Amino acid sequence: MISVLLVDDQRLVRAGLRMLIESTEDLRVVGEAANGVEAIRLAAELTPDLILMDLRMPGLDGVAATESIVRGGARAKILVLTTFDDDDHLFPALAAGATGYLVKDTEPADLLAAIRRTAEGDMLFSPPLLRRLVDRVVTTRDEATESDTAAPDLTPREREVLALVGEGFGNQEIADRLHLGVTTVKTHIANLMEKTGRDNRVRLAVYASRISGTEPR
Repeated sequence: MISVLLVDDQRLVRAGLRMLIESTEDLRVVGEAANGVEAIRLAAELTPDLILMDLRMPGLDGVAATESIVRGGARAKILVLTTFDDDDHLFPALAAGATGYLVKDTEPADLLAAIRRTAEGDMLFSPPLLRRLVDRVVTTRDEATESDTAAPDLTPREREVLALVGEGFGNQEIADRLHLGVTTVKTHIANLMEKTGRDNRVRLAVYASRISGTEPR
């Protein structure tokens, strides 16, 4: 059972998230906070597996709360859920220690999947944000190492999936483009992570972008 702490200043939003999360058998809400100060206190008291964190709140905001919770050594993964998808909010949240970042128009099923994967240690981002994050990482690094550009022995289908991951597409988008099932796409991505030595989707996407000019078609 994955325990979740909800942090959002809007009571109606928290109620909707609670209903969604508690409609599952493997997730449960252990507490709610309306601001950053409450989030820090409840994170310490309840020790949740995951904190679903809003950014804009009265008093202490989500970035400051995230930084304090992470600095305090909490075991909880922090998944940002916000209406803001701009770099001015994304990068400070990541710098503070957030594990993932989703916008509030995320589909309910995708949000539940993101909670599960984030709690397991993966890094989750909305596809447009992932594209921007990958672009920032790739363009700010002066040169790639040999391990960045070495292409492992991939099947043609794995190369197709890897290229789309590098462009920031989500599993459903990849499935639609390649006429595959979502489960098949997830299997390909798991195999790609194993073959490339990348332990989460962000690192796999960055790797894909860096080898895009060197990998044979």
